[in-house]
Amino acid sequence: MAFTATDPIKMIFALLLPPVGVFLEVGLKGHFWLNILLTILGFIPGILHAFYVILKH
Repeated sequence: MAFTATDPIKMIFALLLPPVGVFLEVGLKGHFWLNILLTILGFIPGILHAFYVILKH
C-alpha cells in the first residue's frame, strides 16, 4: 500500500496509544476492538498490531 502523509502521525499515536492509531486508520471496526484487547493484555502486542494495521491498509 502507498505511504500517505498522515501515516507518520498515526505511527506516533501507535507508539503512545495504540488503539488511537488504529482508530485513525480503520475507525470502529474489528481491528480497533482487537487492538484494545491486545493493549490491555500487553502493551507491546498492541503496538505491533497497530503498526501492522497502519502499514497494511
